[in-house]
Amino acid sequence: MPRRPRPAPTRQPSSTWAGRAALLLAATALGSGAVPFALAQTAAPEPSSDGVVAVPTVDVRAAPASTNGYQATRSRTATRTDTPLRDVPQSVGVITQEAIRDLSVQNLQDALRFVPGAGFAQGEGNRDTPVLRGYSSTANLFVDGLRDDVEYYRDLYNIDRVEVLLGPSAMIFGRGGGGGVVNRVTKQPDWETIREVRLQTGSYNNYRGTIDLGQAINESVAFRILGMYEDTDTYRDGVSIRRYGINPNVAFRIGDSTTLRISYENFRDERNTDRGIPSFNGKPVRLGVSTFVGDPNLSVNHVNLNAVNVTGEHRFDNGVVVRNLFRYATYDKFYQNVFSGAVNASGTAVQLAAYNNATQRDNIINQTDVQFALDTGPIRHTFLAGFEYQRQVSDNFRNTGYFTAVGPNATSFTTPLSATRVSTPVLFRQSATDANNHGVATSAAVYVQDQIQLLPQVQLIAGLRYENFDVDFTNNRNGAQFNATDNKVSPRIGLVYKPIEPVSLYASYSTSYLPRAGEQLASLSLTNANLRPESFTNYEIGAKWDLAQSVSLNAALFRLERNNVAVTDPNDISRLILVDGTRAQGLEIGARGRVTNAWSVIGGYAYTEGEISSDQSTTIRKGNSVPYLARHTASLWNRYDFTENWGAGLGVIAQSAYFAATDNAVRIPGFARVDAAVFWKINERWGAQVNAENLLGTRYYPVAHSNNNITPGAPFSVRAALTARF
Repeated sequence: MPRRPRPAPTRQPSSTWAGRAALLLAATALGSGAVPFALAQTAAPEPSSDGVVAVPTVDVRAAPASTNGYQATRSRTATRTDTPLRDVPQSVGVITQEAIRDLSVQNLQDALRFVPGAGFAQGEGNRDTPVLRGYSSTANLFVDGLRDDVEYYRDLYNIDRVEVLLGPSAMIFGRGGGGGVVNRVTKQPDWETIREVRLQTGSYNNYRGTIDLGQAINESVAFRILGMYEDTDTYRDGVSIRRYGINPNVAFRIGDSTTLRISYENFRDERNTDRGIPSFNGKPVRLGVSTFVGDPNLSVNHVNLNAVNVTGEHRFDNGVVVRNLFRYATYDKFYQNVFSGAVNASGTAVQLAAYNNATQRDNIINQTDVQFALDTGPIRHTFLAGFEYQRQVSDNFRNTGYFTAVGPNATSFTTPLSATRVSTPVLFRQSATDANNHGVATSAAVYVQDQIQLLPQVQLIAGLRYENFDVDFTNNRNGAQFNATDNKVSPRIGLVYKPIEPVSLYASYSTSYLPRAGEQLASLSLTNANLRPESFTNYEIGAKWDLAQSVSLNAALFRLERNNVAVTDPNDISRLILVDGTRAQGLEIGARGRVTNAWSVIGGYAYTEGEISSDQSTTIRKGNSVPYLARHTASLWNRYDFTENWGAGLGVIAQSAYFAATDNAVRIPGFARVDAAVFWKINERWGAQVNAENLLGTRYYPVAHSNNNITPGAPFSVRAALTARF
């Protein structure tokens, strides 16, 4: 059933500015960045001779939506203001809701395959690890612009789109983000009636269901409830996944100028920790795709997330907009693994090791932005100023696994390659170096940004962020307490030239930094506490073209440098010194949108060179390639609708070889994987689709964590989904 349009406000605005605010707020959804109407204001009315004031005329015209099929046109991610993507002097990749559905994407790894310059690492089988322009991270992840940095696998059941900003972005997002950031934009109440249930089944006993229920209670209140449950085996022997999520949201219109949105999410993910297979003679050992190395029954992990988000926005009569975003989130993360080590010299047996790790983190984050426009002569400014505060309390506890069948203090176990799945006693207890720490990290930042329309064809974006980052760290093992404080200024500047309206050429410079506490706030020690943070600097030029308002093309050339990497002093092993880290440079080309009314595409190509900039150890030498980074990556997905009711999809994901670790001892071969889909619109209420992955049964290794943690890719598999709208 088609969605019913929500009713227009019946209250007559008392002034031109109040009318504008009421109409703007009538359809604004949290985080969407889309302004639902473009308003042309008439001159302010004058009272007539009898004192009567005429109601002003307001011209309402539909403004461009933020997404159109596979194409994204506008976003808040890069600037915190509603900005056309072609006016952003930086590479931004967006996976829209329609692309997520057609590709049957259910995790970030699958989504990022269609963003040139973005990839993934294994993450030791327990967490998302994006690799952006050659830099891997488990913490540069955000939801609705707020930090979501604990190590776990995220689901997309409540996500409208995934936005990837490539290159350092500390001016907007703060510390970290050396290669870029990944921001998930959630679905929100928008006063439309939504009734959707989606059921999925497929290979390896895959069962999944999602719900999306939205309703306007009245003109002032609307709600939306999103939920998911999944229970599935996998192509890996002994590995299964069970997860669920519930995310209720409520939105309030308070008068004509204020909106308030409140959401709560409970998400739990339980799965076996799978670290893949080892290597031998510089390449993955030849084992079956399903072969597990270790003990899957003792390799388990779970995360339990509870989060409350509150967003308020008020528009003043003079055009000033104030937005406040608040997030309180608690994370309970545990993982344990019995996993693969090195293969012996004869290639007949593999060594196993084991450990577990628990993390408890509480995040309190608050952002306040003030935005307004002003003119200084012929120059137009869109000004943003803001303040952000974060407090993150973390507890980490790690145990080493001891194989008691070998000996009371044996930390390894050897098994033949013909019998890699084992069941042997393991006792988990702390070793002399295992973590047991407590940390409190606080940061306070102020930032300003000006988007300046210098000429009709020329725009300048300049911004500056000052951040105070402070960590109090306690080592519970020995009672040692110490503190580290960093005060950093992060600039960004970009110039955009538009020779014609749909085309923009840009150049930009941006920086970011990572404190010594590390991305997970657990790496601080007495040895490194006083060292300068790692730094990241990005230089970029590019072009964007919105072709016929239905297809977006983009290209970027970049150079990204990482410095201040701490390594052991070769002349004094008790000291750390700072050296140049890595350098990545390359070309990214992307395309997404509707070529014709029947044909939609999404994909791109990236050529990236990444190398170590200086000697860092006896095995990490200057000139070595950055791990997890393929020099060539490409993806392309096509959907063609033959009739109103039938369509098909065909795509390919390909990449060249890459190295599994910084020592470049193990080379993972490249691959090309072909996927396909069939779409059937049964009627206005029912739809079905079938997605086939790895249609040709290619043997490949898409991700790795180290020389002996390499994940085989899935063989041919199928997922079928039925969607009901009522």
